[in-house]
Amino acid sequence: MRGRRSLLPVWFMLPASVAVTVFFVIPVFMTFVFSFTSMSSDTGILGNRYIVTEATIRELTERGVDADLVKRLGSRVFAFDQAGLAAVGKSGLKPPVVKEIEEKLAGAVFGSEKELFAALKSLKNRPRSFRDRKAVSKAVVNTIVNREFRTATGFRAGLASINVEVDDATFDRLLGLVNTSWSWTTKNYVELLASDFTLKILANTMFYVFFTLIFNVGFALVLALATFYMPSGQSKFFRAVWLIPRISPSVIYVMLWKWFTFDSGFMSYFLGTFGVAPENWLNEYPWTFVIFANGFVGASMGMIIFASAVLAIPRDVLHAAEVDGAYPWQQVRRVILPMMAWPILFVTSYQTLSLLTSFEYILLLTDGGPGFFTTETWALNAYHTALSNYYGNLRYGFGATLAVVLVVVGIALSLLYLRLFDFKALVAEPPIES
Repeated sequence: MRGRRSLLPVWFMLPASVAVTVFFVIPVFMTFVFSFTSMSSDTGILGNRYIVTEATIRELTERGVDADLVKRLGSRVFAFDQAGLAAVGKSGLKPPVVKEIEEKLAGAVFGSEKELFAALKSLKNRPRSFRDRKAVSKAVVNTIVNREFRTATGFRAGLASINVEVDDATFDRLLGLVNTSWSWTTKNYVELLASDFTLKILANTMFYVFFTLIFNVGFALVLALATFYMPSGQSKFFRAVWLIPRISPSVIYVMLWKWFTFDSGFMSYFLGTFGVAPENWLNEYPWTFVIFANGFVGASMGMIIFASAVLAIPRDVLHAAEVDGAYPWQQVRRVILPMMAWPILFVTSYQTLSLLTSFEYILLLTDGGPGFFTTETWALNAYHTALSNYYGNLRYGFGATLAVVLVVVGIALSLLYLRLFDFKALVAEPPIES
């Protein structure tokens, strides 16, 4: 029995261990790995990709590749081979036209669309309209421009389809020049340290986390303590009111803030009664409203935990303080706050990590603006870099680098909080005096 009992904690911890491994350890490890790659939407995330684009053709010319070879790489060949004839049959042309093309043009190869159209005109049942001739052209055209090849063998077959034969040395050189797949690199970290925007975004993040954290934790404590000293019915009502920001859909919540701050919104209307000209207050003071919007949401969560912690304090302790003549403020300072060290540690740590990695309300309110990186935080910049940016080239590798920095900073801050709040003392068994 004793052996079975000793295994119970292991079995109880197994689901939690699996969840932590799957949803935290593996994603963090993979993010660290991706940060040493050049992955982007241009390179893709799977193996080799060989693509000849118009830009590639220009680059080949600049790199000294034979001009005749470059011209042939960008050429189009119109071949009535088996695949071409099958495509013609599916192009929607009339059966007599398709039949005569199969009989008279099977195996023919044309070096230009002009030659192809001339051959089509010589047919008895020829395509009558330009649209039909274009349909034939699209069905039988062979080109490697803007085609994607996953293997070197596939790329060589693509060259053969346009009648381009090269020696092995030239082929290997072409492979290197048209390969757009990702590679291992440390350039992401070098770029991060060298970028002129890194310090700006870092300063934004520190400013945002520090002031929003003070608002979150401080206001949550005020709400919890204020409602504690209210009658039961009133305290429940006010706690429910302050939960509204937390339970409101993010889009609706932000829309209310925008309506509040627009030049034709409530704030401008109210201040207008005092002679203040209407303005778009969100654009004028973006950080103020970013902090308030995030602060009210965070404070509502902290209020629940703090209120529960205050209510869990034995009433006898507070009654004893009252007997000793302690006023409510003295009770808060001498009794309640010292006994809430654990909840304060949890809320502070949780809110810090949440603010470091969250960007939802900033994205909806300002999207990092107004202007250039005005309210761009580290997490928002990682999102813009890897998943949504103006230029369209999503840089997965560099975005992973930014995320790795967030993980490292989050772990460092967690350890710092455990040290500041003396975590060992909080979890230690209370001394028993004889």
